Amino acid sequence: MFDALRTRRRRILGAATAVAVVTGLVASVGATGTAAAADNDAVLEQYAADTWRSMAAMAHPRTGLPSDNIGGSLKEKTRSEFTSPTNIGGYLWSTVAARDIGLISGTEARERIAKTLASVAKLERHEPSGMFYNWYNPNNGKKLYTFPESGDPIKPFLSSVDNGWLANGLLLTERAVPALADEAREIREGMDFSCYYNPAENAPGGQIRGGFWDEDPQDAAAVKGAYCGGPEVWYTGHHYGAFNTEPRIASYLGIAAGQIPDVHYFGTYRTFPNDNCDWSWTETKPVGTWREYLGQRVFEGALPYRGLHVVPTWGGSMFEALMVPLFVPEEEWGPRSWGVNHPLFVEGQIEHGMDEAGYGYWGFSPSNNPAGGYREYGVDQLGMDGAGYTSDQERTSVDQAYGDCRAGSPAPTEYGDGVVTPHASFLALRYAEDAALKNLRNIKEDFDAYGAGGFYDAVAVRSGQVSQRYLALDQGMVMAALGNRLADDSLRGYVSKGAMKTHLEPMMRMEEFAAGRAE
Repeated sequence: MFDALRTRRRRILGAATAVAVVTGLVASVGATGTAAAADNDAVLEQYAADTWRSMAAMAHPRTGLPSDNIGGSLKEKTRSEFTSPTNIGGYLWSTVAARDIGLISGTEARERIAKTLASVAKLERHEPSGMFYNWYNPNNGKKLYTFPESGDPIKPFLSSVDNGWLANGLLLTERAVPALADEAREIREGMDFSCYYNPAENAPGGQIRGGFWDEDPQDAAAVKGAYCGGPEVWYTGHHYGAFNTEPRIASYLGIAAGQIPDVHYFGTYRTFPNDNCDWSWTETKPVGTWREYLGQRVFEGALPYRGLHVVPTWGGSMFEALMVPLFVPEEEWGPRSWGVNHPLFVEGQIEHGMDEAGYGYWGFSPSNNPAGGYREYGVDQLGMDGAGYTSDQERTSVDQAYGDCRAGSPAPTEYGDGVVTPHASFLALRYAEDAALKNLRNIKEDFDAYGAGGFYDAVAVRSGQVSQRYLALDQGMVMAALGNRLADDSLRGYVSKGAMKTHLEPMMRMEEFAAGRAE
């Protein structure tokens, strides 16, 4: 115990040096050399083998549907009895990744995926849109009205982002497993993302809603409508208006399918404009300038953070920024936009964990809470939302000023029990491989944070408390990152060709973010 505490103290005291080294590393995307990358392969292959073990353990043997999570023992009795479209999509692409890495045979991958697709085809869905509900029982595929473990009621909901991740898994399967292409395509082509798209919101680009209920949710904020025809539904009161967030996968798929117009790419906010006090409830006043693309005026804004200008996510978390580029090569297609921002976002997360907060570890993203439940974690100042996601259990936040519109408060002088999640480091692999592997090695060595199924979901670094469970979403991100790293970007290749590339690459290439280093 005391040895571990001393080790953690050394991590914290050495943080400033670590940040200096990491800053130089992140400044060069993919800077890890060939020899160093080869040296890392054995470690990454072991991580992949163990992570796949947890994904396989989550899959129900009869239906092929993955549970949402499983206990650290990987025993069947510890599997949750609910799953979501995102979990199913993650299991599909994880199975392909396991095959491409060489962990399972092509035959096993086909058998697993065939079972899953047969079950997905039978799931109840909203027929006019072809979209899937948020929660099903993985044991029998039935739509859930109550959570099995708590008994809490569920109002069946059809989420745009969750259906986006399922459609992503189906598209990937369609291209990666030719023998099952027809089955995957039939399900995916029945999913109409225009049913979420409101062309009037920030026209002409428009924005997508968070989702809808097909039964009255008794929610005062709900808005009745029918964007794609058919009976009216109850939409969420909010749209997904922040650009650098994970729901953009639904936008990309809708654009590629011709269901949503191309100009929608420019219809969401990089940051809100800075020319008045209307947006002073957000994190801080952005820097930037107005530009126009395809007839859409766009405020190219970025938030200042410790010498960086970063296009923020909504809450400041890693998965908002970097889950989508597991499948879409944003930084390659948009060298003046995503190509600048993605590595800077990683650098900002490292800067916060190693220097600003002094945790000695980094990687902040929604995960299990080591104290129980599930929580959003992030770097407050890297998010648009004024409250933001915080990085510690105490919810230590930074109240920045907003120009002359709002006064700020003194910055925190200390942070509390920081919570890091290993999946955030895997998302950063492409942009800072050596730093990510060092962070993972430190987490593994300093805490009881690694089991038969790979890294447990989250660690509170001051108390040493660990959430010893595996989540399908988080393990799915890990498998996708490792599949790309160890199999020549195979997962990216399956998703990003064809209509995705034809529609999205030209728009990404024409845009220039305000991201960069402060002068």
